[in-house]
Amino acid sequence: MIEILNSVELARARETGALVADILQTLRRRSTVGTNLLDLDRWAAELIAEAGGRSCYVDYAPPFGRGPFGHHLCTAVNDAVLHGMPHDRALADGDLLTLDLAVLRDGVAADAAISVVVGSSRPAESLALIDVTERALAAGIAAAGPGVRLGDVSHAIGTVLAGAGYPVNTEFGGHGIGSTMHQDPHVANTGRPGRGYRLRPGLLLALEPWVMADTDELVTDADGWTLRSATGCRTAHSEHTIAITDDGAEILTLPRDAVA
Repeated sequence: MIEILNSVELARARETGALVADILQTLRRRSTVGTNLLDLDRWAAELIAEAGGRSCYVDYAPPFGRGPFGHHLCTAVNDAVLHGMPHDRALADGDLLTLDLAVLRDGVAADAAISVVVGSSRPAESLALIDVTERALAAGIAAAGPGVRLGDVSHAIGTVLAGAGYPVNTEFGGHGIGSTMHQDPHVANTGRPGRGYRLRPGLLLALEPWVMADTDELVTDADGWTLRSATGCRTAHSEHTIAITDDGAEILTLPRDAVA
């Protein structure tokens, strides 16, 4: 299903998007050396509840997972990149942490992810991975707009990722979003320009470039959810929810202080 939101629904989406972004920034500040992943999940649950929303992950049970997910937040560390299930693990200096959060409030969902390095260490490889996903995300957003083919967005993302020398996995990518977290269309992280669905005003997309340093192959943890690089290399993931507008694309998942 592909949903097209009206102006009232889009206003709600802006509020949900800002909430997701603000919670992620709060969790980012709390992600220090010694912080437990289960505490991050608990804090996410509290912040979502205080705002009158609910996590899209708790009851999430797609065919590829061992569901329901049962947590409020995805926490992926180092070689984990997607669907990281929070568990009893304290963060260490230099860990590469991805926080992925999707919230439903007032009937509209928003989804975003950030990758950060914990503590004072700054491993060059980790910083490069984060940088390329952020640049690929920016390229995908810049390419999006009314009348644009979905393949143009995927191509823009993939050009940045591949241009930096990273393999691109196409099993998991971005997606439509609206009254539910995951909708059509699928947004691959590489593609051919001029192909695919033509974007329309009112469409929401969650764009999410992610990479692994030296492989495009994933393996699944025993928890049935956490996806890791097959080689044990480090990974990164960046995501925004955007709305297609009459004249381009609007990022909905910016922190409120970033748009003030």
